[in-house]
Amino acid sequence: MKFSSGILLIFFTGIVSCSAQQKSKVELKSRMDSVAYSIGMNIGQNLKRDSLMLDLDILKSGMNDVIYGNTSLLTDDQVKGVLTAFQQEVSKKQTERMMVVRDANKKKGMAFLEENKKKEGVKVTTSGLQYKVVKEGTGKQPTDKSSVTVHYKGTTLDGKVFDSSIERGQPATLTLNQVIKGWTEGLQLMKEGAKYTFYIPSELAYGERGAGTGIGPNETLVFEVELIKVGEEAPAEQPQKEQPKQLKKEQPKK
Repeated sequence: MKFSSGILLIFFTGIVSCSAQQKSKVELKSRMDSVAYSIGMNIGQNLKRDSLMLDLDILKSGMNDVIYGNTSLLTDDQVKGVLTAFQQEVSKKQTERMMVVRDANKKKGMAFLEENKKKEGVKVTTSGLQYKVVKEGTGKQPTDKSSVTVHYKGTTLDGKVFDSSIERGQPATLTLNQVIKGWTEGLQLMKEGAKYTFYIPSELAYGERGAGTGIGPNETLVFEVELIKVGEEAPAEQPQKEQPKQLKKEQPKK
């Protein structure tokens, strides 16, 4: 019996939680026992994350009937229909939750930026980018096509670090026309040796899509950036180099 990868993904990525607590009575006597228990733990950790309730006895019965060739209570078509409907229900709820988070992040970001711009030393550009000069530089100033070497730390408004070349101990080299708008604009204000703090509205960062697990939809971001070196401008025909994943320019939806 085969299901689409989408249905299996929904089933095994935390959409349901177990309905009862039972203390384990098994013993791990072999490597395969450990493998089986580890798989069970992994599934259990995922199942625990949701508010829906699953009867684990029924879950176990369905697995046993398939594994041991017992007569199934549902046909393959019925199973497919049930899981497809469940997937659609889950997708709808995920979208609704995402909309709530999106709107909350936008409101939080706007409130933060409104207060932040009143603070001493904070400047605002016409695009809405806010920045504060920590240390001025005296070297070369980049253009929007320049390659730059920087040290940086990126955080959300609650202070959570989602990316940091400083923590990695390795400066990042990137091209300014290949990163988020807030960086493309902000780095051009700096000269080599400068250190700035950028407060980047969501529309100049990752917008409603967010980025990975560290940056939610409509999140306002804070970056501490040191411009170490300005390199050459990239030729128009030059292929894009790989950028740090949290700085990549948002790609349009297909």
